[in-house]
Amino acid sequence: MNAKPTDIDGYLSTVPDDARATLEELRRTIKAVVPDAVEAISYGLPTFKYQGRPLVYFGAWKNHCALYGMGAGAHQDELSAYDTSKGTIRFPPGAPLPEALVKTLVSARIAEIEAAAAGRKRKKPSARTSA
Repeated sequence: MNAKPTDIDGYLSTVPDDARATLEELRRTIKAVVPDAVEAISYGLPTFKYQGRPLVYFGAWKNHCALYGMGAGAHQDELSAYDTSKGTIRFPPGAPLPEALVKTLVSARIAEIEAAAAGRKRKKPSARTSA
């Protein structure tokens, strides 16, 4: 019985060469955009976390690679060449997403996380006074 990978390197060692090269390039690009992101495995997939929140997930399947956790709707024009669904972008194993596109998508996701964090900070519990 094969053990499940516990880190991104372990995951990448299990995927075919063309997908591995594609995902390694994706990983380098994400790290370049957000070097302080934490790498992990979550839901069995390589994951980057930012400020304690999931930033993006990625993975390789039999016929495609995928980037998860992205709001594809806001970037429909840039993603028109790819198979997308809510939060998922699928692309061929030997054809990585363009670096500029990944940077745009990851930067947008960072902004979402930061905006949500700012919103949580503004919602302070109201002080109750006793009469």
